[in-house]
Amino acid sequence: MAASTEESTWVLTSYLISNAIVLPMTGWLGNRFGRKRLLITCIIIFTLASALCGAAPSLGFLIVARVLQGVGGGALQPISQAVLLESFPREKHGQAMAIFAMGVVVAPILGPTLGGWITDNYSWRWIFYINLPIGAAAVFMSMLFVEDPPYIKPAKEAVDYIGFGFLAIWLATLQVVLDKGQEEDWFASSYILTLAIISACAMIAFVFRELSVAGPIVDLRILKNRNFAVGVVLMGVVGAVLYGTTAALPLFMQTLLGFPALQSGLALSPRGAGAFVMSIFVGRLVGRVSNRLLIAIGFSLLGISSFMLGRITLEVGVAYLIWPSVINGIALSFIFVPLTTATMGHLRQDQLGNAAGIFNLMRNLGGSLALPPSPPFSPAASRSTRL
Repeated sequence: MAASTEESTWVLTSYLISNAIVLPMTGWLGNRFGRKRLLITCIIIFTLASALCGAAPSLGFLIVARVLQGVGGGALQPISQAVLLESFPREKHGQAMAIFAMGVVVAPILGPTLGGWITDNYSWRWIFYINLPIGAAAVFMSMLFVEDPPYIKPAKEAVDYIGFGFLAIWLATLQVVLDKGQEEDWFASSYILTLAIISACAMIAFVFRELSVAGPIVDLRILKNRNFAVGVVLMGVVGAVLYGTTAALPLFMQTLLGFPALQSGLALSPRGAGAFVMSIFVGRLVGRVSNRLLIAIGFSLLGISSFMLGRITLEVGVAYLIWPSVINGIALSFIFVPLTTATMGHLRQDQLGNAAGIFNLMRNLGGSLALPPSPPFSPAASRSTRL
């Protein structure tokens, strides 16, 4: 589409903004419209928006379609997580989250491989078109198997428009600051500085509004639960490491090492294999071994893999990228499964939808903080440049 790399970052930014706004509202939307109805509607929106993305004739059209795709995709993660937690007894939550982790941890890692193969052999448009049959199957199975829990009774609750406005302004401006900050030289730019001030003020106003109104669109009072509050902070850290390395390594390999898209994706796929196998193993350990011990092991392995990746130079071989990736995948499984179980395990069932929205929002915000905001690597970079 003859778009520069700076312009094309809006394809990612537009999705992240709309996705982030919908995420924390999932619990409220489910209570207002019914969880099953919300889930099916979001799948349909996401699927139709994917078709529009694939057929986009221009960059502007693609960005608008990505906004719609983010609206549809925002509620899918927290709803699926809440459904799983409610479908299993507490002693089986570890196994349920191990299943969920296969999607959360493994899918973003396998994405570069599949996306690279499609891009090299077909067209980038098919990255969106492949969502169509999957979306149709998801709607069909949701209609058959998903049911609203008894405590959810759709009602015409009053809409907290003011709280929603503060939420939208806060997350939208924050995302623009994170994505465009490097390109605009951060706070040396009056544009970025103004957006950062607006974002901070909107966040403070949003928190104050949600804590003081009778029917908040996001119930922040749940953060009084210590386990949940600590868990969402740690999940933000996990999101930063997961999405930061997942996004940076393919760019590094393709831009500076000259790898084709498929080969750079294959170099990251061992992390997905490690995460997939270990998620099953860790799911069986939860409930038998202390969650604190499992999380500590996970963060220790994560530190080791991050240290190894931090020593990469332009002379690095593919083999040196594989082992840190495998350790990274194992670490994420050790963290995600027990962390989710410990974070959600002390909440009432009627709190799970709201909690899952906040929990997944923190993971996405962590990823936004770590994702490269603009081309982080230049072919003209020094040979001693480190990642």
